[in-house]
Amino acid sequence: MSSQRSLLRALGWTDSEMQKPIVGIICAQSEIIPGHMHLDMIAKAAAEGVIAAGGKPVIVPSIGVCDGIAMGHAGMKYSLPSREIIADSAEILMRAHAFQAAIFVGNCDKIIPGMLMAAARVNIPSIFVSGGPMLAGRVHGKKTSLSTMFEEVGAYNAGNIDAQTLKDFECNACPTCGSCSGMFTANSLNCLCEALGMALPGNGTIPMVYSQRLALAKSTGEAVMNLFNKNIRPLDILTAKAFKNAETVDMAIGASTNTVLHLLAIAGEAGVDSVNIDIMNAISEKTPNLCRLAPAGEHYIEELNEAGGISAVMKELEDNGLLDGSALTVSGESMHEVIKNAKIYNTEIIRPFNNPYSAQGGLTILKGNLAPEGSVVKKSAVDPKMYKHSGPAKCFDSEEEAMIAISTGKIEKGDVVVIRYEGPIGGPGMREMLTPTSAIVGAGLGADVALITDGRFSGATRGAAIGHVCPEAAAGGLIGIVKDGDIIDIDILNCQMNLRVSQEEIENRYKTFTPKIKQVKGYLARYRASVTSASQGAIFKK
Repeated sequence: MSSQRSLLRALGWTDSEMQKPIVGIICAQSEIIPGHMHLDMIAKAAAEGVIAAGGKPVIVPSIGVCDGIAMGHAGMKYSLPSREIIADSAEILMRAHAFQAAIFVGNCDKIIPGMLMAAARVNIPSIFVSGGPMLAGRVHGKKTSLSTMFEEVGAYNAGNIDAQTLKDFECNACPTCGSCSGMFTANSLNCLCEALGMALPGNGTIPMVYSQRLALAKSTGEAVMNLFNKNIRPLDILTAKAFKNAETVDMAIGASTNTVLHLLAIAGEAGVDSVNIDIMNAISEKTPNLCRLAPAGEHYIEELNEAGGISAVMKELEDNGLLDGSALTVSGESMHEVIKNAKIYNTEIIRPFNNPYSAQGGLTILKGNLAPEGSVVKKSAVDPKMYKHSGPAKCFDSEEEAMIAISTGKIEKGDVVVIRYEGPIGGPGMREMLTPTSAIVGAGLGADVALITDGRFSGATRGAAIGHVCPEAAAGGLIGIVKDGDIIDIDILNCQMNLRVSQEEIENRYKTFTPKIKQVKGYLARYRASVTSASQGAIFKK
């Protein structure tokens, strides 16, 4: 209509631009997140691709939280809740301005899954391009990352390194812009965008500082116009077979435990009810762990890129009957066509199917009386001698309480650290807790101490760190009545975690148990009133 066009003319649009499909480029660029620092360049390159293919691009914003900067303080309570805001705001922008197609330009932890949720919800032709990972740091001749940095802080607090060594790590652990360089949550989700079929090859692994990243963005802009012309929409791509492919790749690459939350949430928006925690162990059982990147190993995303990237991983899985090559992708072709020429160039970075790092996948769902609705551990990052562990509980009702105990030497070999009231409701916000896990590792206890929580652990976490315990303490879960000294039995190989207390004693404790409610206001209060269990992806109630 003329009235709307008059406003577009106020933006300087020409008659010819008025005739072209409007492609919203939803860009999360900011000056506070290293992974988002240069997203404006990615968005502009994507816009060039759109223009070359006959569309009219418009760049609009998205919020984002840097989990590394938010780590260890109250700011982390806002990280997971930001996912819902990102999804809602993207929906608003797309619907209110009648975008005919969309490109999502993000990079970090909650931004990508929030955008994927919005893409499924609005269901206009859409495609993703990330900013890419940062290069690994180098300190004293050894490659490092953000997870190394947090562990070195723990080592310093334990008196194992001096202040100058700590400063060396601080100045060199994160040498470039980009998402943190290991297989942490951001890179996990960007890799899984490829596996879902929602991004072009290289999306998860091409470093942000490579010019190839700009070329990928331009190709993404061209590809979205192909999607528009063919009327291929997210729900044509985000099918049950796409999610099964993503979960299979998830297990093969040893991705972050946070992928469990996000795949559940994205599948919920896509209406794919076959995605649940109960099928994840089944997929893990038959999917070998082919990659072991930091924090589980000494390799980094840039090396995965050089070894053939996610396409090479998927080709190996397809060749061995574990990947459905018929799934549609944003290229307009099947996954088989996309990956058919992929090759593994380094069999130490991407192990062949017959020589994996382990016969099972990188993640394991644990159940038992302590987590009847489930919990999750990154098995590939656990010392094998901790696969089966029994020890006395040391209980804390917040991350801060746990950190005081860890930093003052009150945690001993064999202990099971229990951190509760950090779930979606109890936190509220389900904080990631890289600080306590890194402090444990830095103190030299990583192979002797387990941590369990109804909150989350960072994708950068390693060790026997078991998160997402459901039901959470604030919802009346058994984790809320564990007492110091109770024996907790962990059996990762058999997917079990149990409190060794009689049923009679459990019932007696519940008679006097009232969950704690932390006082919050603003968005966190609204979030707590709306959020569901982590076993459902911590989504909002429908």
